[in-house]
Amino acid sequence: MNLIAILCFIGTFIGYILSKKLHTKYPYMLLAPGIFVPFIIMLLMVIFNISYDTYMIENKWIVWMLGPATIAFAIPIYEYRKVIKEHVLSISLGIVVGMIAGVISAFYLAKLFSFDQETTYSLMARSISTPFAMELTSNIGGSVELVILFTMITGIAGVAMADMILLALKLNSRFAQGAALGNSAHGFGTSKAFMRHREEGVVACLTMVLAGVFMVLLGPGIVHLVVNIL
Repeated sequence: MNLIAILCFIGTFIGYILSKKLHTKYPYMLLAPGIFVPFIIMLLMVIFNISYDTYMIENKWIVWMLGPATIAFAIPIYEYRKVIKEHVLSISLGIVVGMIAGVISAFYLAKLFSFDQETTYSLMARSISTPFAMELTSNIGGSVELVILFTMITGIAGVAMADMILLALKLNSRFAQGAALGNSAHGFGTSKAFMRHREEGVVACLTMVLAGVFMVLLGPGIVHLVVNIL
């Protein structure tokens, strides 16, 4: 049993609880648990020279829990199933466009910085929620560790710029706003959507989950097609 790994797990768990309370009192984006806690953990790992592999010995279970947590988003989707049926076509088109745009933009970004194949595939898989992205990247030859990092950066950046971009686009539909947040910022975007309005959150849930499922099923073919054509 690795004592350092256990301490990392306990520290992560306690850090999340304390950070959540801190963010409730001071609701600034930089103090959000998903941003503040990882920053503190990375800082401590550098100071005490703790490797990523050591940290993940016990904390891999937290990553595993992302799957059940994502599936739990099905509850509000079920509650709003009648409203969703009325907008099924627009939601479906939004998911498809978001999937393709995410893969192509990631490919050109990787090409711009001359990333190697593993990094490129990891970046192209980051356009969906973390548990789905991990499954996709393992099927296309990317790095699970990198795709977790890329997905988190995508979510944080999406939330940071969400209000400004949605205001600039002048999207009045809550369904359009929710779909944009769920497609672009995944779990972070879904949380942000629920903070804005419940209907936005429900649509963000739906687009995030469906985009993840479709990308796991169709993503390997789409990724290799984009790489070979472009």
